Amino acid sequence: METRVAIIGIIVENPDSVAQINDILHDVRDYVVGRMGIPYKERNISIISVVVDAPENLISSVSGKLGMLDGVSAKITYSRLANND
Repeated sequence: METRVAIIGIIVENPDSVAQINDILHDVRDYVVGRMGIPYKERNISIISVVVDAPENLISSVSGKLGMLDGVSAKITYSRLANND
């Protein structure tokens, strides 16, 4: 199975969506390489970076699910490297 390394950048403007974000990320925990969250108190938002190594369709699906949540924006940046298992 071919996987890609990617960063999913998430901006959370609605703190009520955090539990749903965590549920979505928990479902793909086996593909998560690392996660960093930064609360930006001056702007009342949170910024989350999630590094994944997963099939491209799964990465796209996760980003789409996150972006559909209220007050949540999500974008993907892919590495040029592909892994063929």
